[in-house]
Amino acid sequence: MSDPASPAMLRGACHCGAVRLTLPYTPETATSCNCSLCRRTGGIWAFYALGSVAIEGHPEHTESYIWGDRTLRNLRCRTCGVATHWEPLEGEHGARHGVNLRNFDPRLLESVVVRRFDGAQSWQFLD
Repeated sequence: MSDPASPAMLRGACHCGAVRLTLPYTPETATSCNCSLCRRTGGIWAFYALGSVAIEGHPEHTESYIWGDRTLRNLRCRTCGVATHWEPLEGEHGARHGVNLRNFDPRLLESVVVRRFDGAQSWQFLD
């Protein structure tokens, strides 16, 4: 897979910089969800194999929020409050986590196809 993003574009951080993320590669797609949490945080999520994203400042600078079916831990910076990523509560084989692309250079998000997901009702992609 060719990667159009520069190495700098694959490094992101929360607003205050306490939580830093480095992606292993540019995602082909990302997801904009309208569930009750995502519509409030405004996150646009790219998915990676659990452990493949380098995350500095976690867990010492993050707080988690667990809700719904209690399978995911949503994480944010405990200093600035910005949503950074989510991860499964249990890291089973094949598990993945989501990374909020809004914490990266805007050009990265512009280079990705963003799919709209109806997490509020149908649990289907709308495109």
